[in-house]
Amino acid sequence: MTFEPEELGQSWQELGAMLRDLRKAAGLSGDRLAARCNMSQSKVSRIENGRARPSLLDIETLLTALDAPPQVVADVSALARTANTEWQDARGLRRKGLDKKQRELAGLEASSTDFRFFLLSMITALLSTPEYIRASLAHIPGDHSKAIARKLERQEVLYDRSKRFTFILTEQAARSPFLPPDAMAVQLDRLASLTHLPNVRLGVIPLNTPMPGCPLNTFTIYDDRLATAEMSTGVMLFRDPRDVRAYAEEFAGYEERALFGENARAKLSEWSAVCRA
Repeated sequence: MTFEPEELGQSWQELGAMLRDLRKAAGLSGDRLAARCNMSQSKVSRIENGRARPSLLDIETLLTALDAPPQVVADVSALARTANTEWQDARGLRRKGLDKKQRELAGLEASSTDFRFFLLSMITALLSTPEYIRASLAHIPGDHSKAIARKLERQEVLYDRSKRFTFILTEQAARSPFLPPDAMAVQLDRLASLTHLPNVRLGVIPLNTPMPGCPLNTFTIYDDRLATAEMSTGVMLFRDPRDVRAYAEEFAGYEERALFGENARAKLSEWSAVCRA
C-alpha cells in the first residue's frame, strides 16, 4: 500500500464524517446505531466527530450495523488504514529536540511488554555503548547531551524481567564502523553480554545468509499494536492491525535465519576479535 506523508495521521475527521453520513443515510439516530453495535452513544459520537480512534473491530461493527455496501466498506477500510498511519519528519523531530523523542520512546517501552527489533544498518540505542550513541548523532548539529542521557536511561528497561525483547541485527548493523576498531570491539562485547539476560533474545544474521525478500528498513514492533519503520528522512508509525501483522510476518522470516544464544555470542566474539587484531 502506498502512503503520501501529508495524508498520514490526518484522516480521523474524514473517517468520522463518512461514518456519520452513512448513519444518516440509513435513517438511524446515534442512540439506535449505538444499541445495534453494543456501544455507548458517547463513543459513537466521539468516533463521528474524530475525537476517538476506532479499532478495526469498531469500524467493522459499525459498517455491519449500517449494512454498508461492499465498495463503501472498502473505501472506509482504506481510509481507516491511512488514518492509522503517521509520519514523523526527521527535521521536525530535531527542531522539537531529540530528547523529546526519547521521552516518547520511553513511554512506549513502559506501556509495552513484547518488543521485536529488526536492525538493518545500525545498532539501536537500547543496545549501544555511550561512544556509539555519540557517534550516531555526530552528523546532526547541536548539543545532544540531553538526548544521549535519555538514550542511556532507556536502557534500564532491558532489566525489567516482565518484558520480553527480541533483537535481530544484520552483520552490517553489528559491524558498521561508526567507531574506531577498539571502541567497536567494546560495542560488540556489550552485545554479546546482553545475550545472557533471560528476557533478551539477541540474534545476528551473517552476510552470507540468504534472506527472504529484500529488507528495506529498520523496524520495531511493540506488542501487536504498533510498528515503526525508520528511514533517513523520518519514521513511519503503523497502528492498523493489517500493517502490524505484515511487519510481524516479515520479522518471523528473519528470525528463522538468525543465530541466537551460543551461536550469536560466538559470531559476535569473532567480529570483536577482528576489530582488536
